[in-house]
Amino acid sequence: MKSLPPTPAGLDQAAALLRAGELVAVPTETVYGLAADATQPDAVAAIFRAKNRPADHPLIVHLGGLEQLSQWAARIPDCAWPVIEAFWPGPLTLVLPASARVPAIVNAGQETVALRWSSHPLLQALLDRLQRPVAAPSANPFCRISPTAAEHVRAHMAGRIAAVLEGGPCNVGIESTILDLSGLRPAILRPGAISAAMLQPYLDLAERAAPEAPRVPGNLAAHYAPRQPCYRLEASQVPAHAHERVWQQAAVLAIEAVAPPCGWLKRMPPTPDGYAQALYAALHEADASGCPTVWIVLPPNETPWRAVRDRLLRAARPWGG
Repeated sequence: MKSLPPTPAGLDQAAALLRAGELVAVPTETVYGLAADATQPDAVAAIFRAKNRPADHPLIVHLGGLEQLSQWAARIPDCAWPVIEAFWPGPLTLVLPASARVPAIVNAGQETVALRWSSHPLLQALLDRLQRPVAAPSANPFCRISPTAAEHVRAHMAGRIAAVLEGGPCNVGIESTILDLSGLRPAILRPGAISAAMLQPYLDLAERAAPEAPRVPGNLAAHYAPRQPCYRLEASQVPAHAHERVWQQAAVLAIEAVAPPCGWLKRMPPTPDGYAQALYAALHEADASGCPTVWIVLPPNETPWRAVRDRLLRAARPWGG
């Protein structure tokens, strides 16, 4: 795997690899994405092989600008435009009716497509060179911890992809909010940095997605998981379990200090945005700590923490004693 610098020459190399049908890991403001030219079905198919990702799990298409939106969406409802004006480019993915040009392998043969315009300057510069969108899920093996730094990509995707474009750490840290605008009423299909409270002034949001809502990335019950067994518990449950031997040998992620001591402790930021930015890097550290298990003391079960808790509830299973 080549490491490409964040320079004009590095961007030119990344664009050339993508045109040739290769896979390149690219930085975004959320997590590193595994990019392929979205107009080349064979290149997109290589994403699924590299990640061991099921073919029925659709991909997000990253646009190079608003001018590409109408090329990939068959219809853009009026309610989309205030949201686009407020939050694009940024960590928001819109699910819209797919145009005829969307390859079936990109959207798993559905009638919808997930579209995003990233705010990351390197990805914008790359797409400007490429002059076409890329399909790009997170650049990690399927269901494992998402990468928020190039070293995470190198550690887990070496030998599977052509290159990684170096872009430093991701400043949001968790995947984009996915907003479904293809149905009768807008609904959030995956929480992220753009919260329901932020969207509510622009939309009449449904409280929950309809049963027939499109399939989207990141909604499996188990996802974002370390290789080591990973358990979760609420802060109020810690006193009941902290004297167990498994706890004393574990890697623990917690906002507050824990007692008695555990095997390895990562103190997490006390704010939702700070926690989100640090989350996946902390899980990668815990996975590499040498501890036999990872335990996560969950942050508060409050609305501002919804996106973070969504990731943690999928990454870890409840401790059964």
